[in-house]
Amino acid sequence: MTRRSGIFSASSDTAYFLKAALVGLLVGGLATGFHAGLEFLFAQYGALRSSLGGGVLPYAVSIVLSASCVTAAFLLVQRVAPEAAGSGIQEIEGAMEDKRPVHWPQVLIAKFFGGLLALGSGLVLGREGPTIHMGAMTAEALSRSHNMSSADHKGLLAAGAAAGLAAAFNAPLAAILFIVEETRRQFPFGYRTYMAVIIASILSAAVTEQLTQTGPLLVVDVNYLPVWSYVLLAILGIFLGALGVFFNWALITVMDLFLKIPKPLRWVPALAIGAVTGILLNAFPDATGGGEDLVHDLISSHYGVLTLLLLTFLRFGGVLFSYASGVPGGIFAPMLSIATCAGLAFGVLSVEMLPIEDDFRSACAVAAMGGFFAASVRAPLVGVVLVMELTGAYALIMPVLVTCTTASLTAHHLGGSPIYEQLLERTLRLSGQAQDREPDKTPVQLGTRES
Repeated sequence: MTRRSGIFSASSDTAYFLKAALVGLLVGGLATGFHAGLEFLFAQYGALRSSLGGGVLPYAVSIVLSASCVTAAFLLVQRVAPEAAGSGIQEIEGAMEDKRPVHWPQVLIAKFFGGLLALGSGLVLGREGPTIHMGAMTAEALSRSHNMSSADHKGLLAAGAAAGLAAAFNAPLAAILFIVEETRRQFPFGYRTYMAVIIASILSAAVTEQLTQTGPLLVVDVNYLPVWSYVLLAILGIFLGALGVFFNWALITVMDLFLKIPKPLRWVPALAIGAVTGILLNAFPDATGGGEDLVHDLISSHYGVLTLLLLTFLRFGGVLFSYASGVPGGIFAPMLSIATCAGLAFGVLSVEMLPIEDDFRSACAVAAMGGFFAASVRAPLVGVVLVMELTGAYALIMPVLVTCTTASLTAHHLGGSPIYEQLLERTLRLSGQAQDREPDKTPVQLGTRES
């Protein structure tokens, strides 16, 4: 073997890292363009609704527009790339296991334009799903142009996915840890592949930050909490652990329910969900959209417990039906908004019933974001770091750790499986490729690995 025959030879570390750097730069630019397109659509759609005044007209226009956009997104995905439905994370994991095909040109088209239509219509879906999948497909396009080993190819796919997550939330460290925790079954850990993920994540986040001039998305100012309050946050974690298991079960159940609809009529749920979204955009706008902007507004406002619980219910149901409709979109951002509502409700009750300062409300919201994520995705460290990078509330790292740990432990003892593991198993089962896959109990090692 002559891997190091030349510093810029095709198989050298330097050449591989340059490819990872190019992936990061391209994904950062692509994600920024996708986000800019969404912001433009949100602004135009909002301006249109405002210009229509009151009465029935804005409802009618919103119903027609949202229903048309969601249906168009569904049909685009079905005709161009069915694997572009949903977040695509399970498709990336399946590709890294050599069990799912990768058609990068079709997926990029369906994910970009289908994502703009679906998310721009107001569905309760996150922008991180499309950017993660598009990031991996960008890496796939680059890897096809070079003679690359299987391990290097999978490592570059993971680097593209991490770059997409880093760009979506401006959270490069969480993106790196996501690969470590979420794709531990599939990722070929080694010096080259691990460094490739780091390089791509850093550059993608840097490009996004430079182009958008934004820092942490959901800045929350919270002081240190008394240690005794950690008991309350542990109780919150137990509740979130149960909620996470229920969320995973409900999502798979609704998806399977929609699958029972005759194939020629599977566009009907997309039409109906889009129509309902159009109604909510006017009647209760906080129940629509991915929730990235909503989280900060919720924390800075003072909603009552009943309002917060209603919002939790509506957004919970919204993401289930939006995701199951078969259009592109992620669940990370909606999960964060659901957790914020539930955490704030818990915090409001705690402040009213116990001698604790009002800051505890915000602390519960921040901790709940990490806890719900940890319970559903079963990646507690990603939950902690993602919340820290999103909110900048580093004073809460210990409370968030407590909530994420108890939530993850609760979900494990309730017998729930990680959501993307369930989605991948479901995808393989439907495609006739399901195999018995024992739970991975091997500790993650960041050293080199035989391929």
